[in-house]
Amino acid sequence: MLRIKNVLFALALLFLIAGCSGSRHFVRLSENPKSFSAAQEACIMQGDILTPMRVFKTTSYSDSLLLRAKSSDVIVETDDPVLHHFISRLYSTVRDSLSLGVGIAAPQVGILKNVIWVQRFDKEGQPFEVYLNPKIIQYSSLKQECREGCLSIPNRSDTLQTRAYAILIEYERLDKTRHVEMIEDFTAVIFQHEIDHLNGILYLDRIDADLAGAKKE
Repeated sequence: MLRIKNVLFALALLFLIAGCSGSRHFVRLSENPKSFSAAQEACIMQGDILTPMRVFKTTSYSDSLLLRAKSSDVIVETDDPVLHHFISRLYSTVRDSLSLGVGIAAPQVGILKNVIWVQRFDKEGQPFEVYLNPKIIQYSSLKQECREGCLSIPNRSDTLQTRAYAILIEYERLDKTRHVEMIEDFTAVIFQHEIDHLNGILYLDRIDADLAGAKKE
């Protein structure tokens, strides 16, 4: 009799576990993943697509903390109005008369997501293009010297010695397609600069690395 009770208890326990597992699975399937938190969405949607966002600066301690944070991938949904709105506002920011940069990364406007705009000096017409979840998967051993500035570091520019001349990058588009592309020369510098921002790295950190390498030599 005791054995029968134990068997019935074990079966009931298995049924309960299976039911809980099924419930958790159902919840996961019914979730609607979003790229942006409520706070990020509020920040993005508080202005129209032509309104530039505030550029975070290293001259502010609180801004600097965010600029040093690592970003997360953006969920690419072609019909996500917040993502489209953000991409447009980020473009308006880099092209604003107060900025006029050649590239910008989402963390520079307080949004920790992997989104960048880059001016393609290597293409006819030198167009601006947006890149989602960009990553550098290979650097050339050949380096180039280039002078850099940053919208987040006011009134300063410096010459870096260790930027790769060519890089191999992978990224996504708004249509969810994934691409791999080789970028060279000055445009490669812009990509390296902006992707550094996604990892909480400022070009000033690269200067420190240059100086450290020079001392070792």
